[in-house]
Amino acid sequence: MTTTSGSRPGRVRRSPALFPGSLWVLAMLGIAADPWFAHLLRQAGRADLARGNTSDLAWLLALVSAPTVGAVLATRRPRHPVGWLLLGLGVSIGLLTFADSYALYGLLVRPGSLPAARWSAIYSPAVTLTGIACLGFVLLLTPTGSLPSPRWRWWARVAAAAPVVYLVAITLKSEPADPAYRSLTNPLGLQAFQLPITITHIVASIIIVVAVVVGALSLVVRFRRARGTERQQLRWVALAAVLASVAVLVGLAGMATRNTVLLPWAFGISVAVLPPAIGAAILRYRLYDLDRILSRTLAYGLLTLLLAGAYTVVVLGLGQVLGRDSSLVVAAATLAVAAAFQPARRRIQATVDRRFNRRRYDAARTIAAFSGRLREQVDLDTLRGELLMVVEQTMQPTLTWLWLRQAASVPVGDPAHDPPAAAE
Repeated sequence: MTTTSGSRPGRVRRSPALFPGSLWVLAMLGIAADPWFAHLLRQAGRADLARGNTSDLAWLLALVSAPTVGAVLATRRPRHPVGWLLLGLGVSIGLLTFADSYALYGLLVRPGSLPAARWSAIYSPAVTLTGIACLGFVLLLTPTGSLPSPRWRWWARVAAAAPVVYLVAITLKSEPADPAYRSLTNPLGLQAFQLPITITHIVASIIIVVAVVVGALSLVVRFRRARGTERQQLRWVALAAVLASVAVLVGLAGMATRNTVLLPWAFGISVAVLPPAIGAAILRYRLYDLDRILSRTLAYGLLTLLLAGAYTVVVLGLGQVLGRDSSLVVAAATLAVAAAFQPARRRIQATVDRRFNRRRYDAARTIAAFSGRLREQVDLDTLRGELLMVVEQTMQPTLTWLWLRQAASVPVGDPAHDPPAAAE
């Protein structure tokens, strides 16, 4: 124990990252248990029960995204609830992964080999719904950490009470909610009240799922009302929503074409992009550079497609003349792409800025026009007015002023301050 200069012992300071780090480790251990149990299930001859989602890189990124961002937010902004909710979501994912695998092995593969496997099967749906409830509150409280308005309090209370009611309902049900374990009996179940308990169980689960939809709608309401910094924060979330929607569409296309490689990557990315965007919004990371980030990403993406197409055309064209195995074809295609890189980049960037980063494009044009007039204008008052106008148009400050240092007055005829004579 550390001591102060006085007689009383000082407090032991705990690291602010200790508790979030512990929760992150707990979530990672739960996720890591899935491949271990999958290995045990295969060894026991029940490969059909093995779940290999966490062995895929895309799903691993999706599962790790929420607890990692939550740990960073809870460490850097411990009073903001969204970081802790993301950690709760991550811990729920880890516990659910562990509980499902534990119940499968302890009840269906090696009955009686694992203690408390029955309770794992009974309460694993509650872990799932708790994670979904955390996600609903993450959407509801992003990015300020408070409700959109006081009128949302009644819904927040209902959404917070639903997981508790659900937990009580599954505790009193006579059988587990998972159909795979319907042969089990719950020793705490109340057989005489199964109908109202079942209705309560269903209503609570519906409210928890609806809370996610309501949370997403609250972001739309926030974005329409937000101004200034909050609106810039919500643009990060909007970008993630667009990327997630595109990934979902790609995943649906992969599902329609039965593409087993494209499908997990698409849905994994759609889940993984939202927590980093929420973290960037709350930490206010590059809020006013988002237009630049979008324009650069789009420009380099188009440039990559264009140069890849040009490289393919050159290789195929010269390959018909010199042969596809000729090293001259590869060298000529590489030189052509290298020569076209900078001109193509400048032209594409200008086009993208003109369409998607209009503020920067207009600001650059305004500054260029003012620079041209500056060479010809000699009136100081006119220049002062134009300079203030350019600053307001390009920087959009809340207040502007211009300070010019006045030249010291020089007595007429003072030889010490007279200008030197010009040399002939």
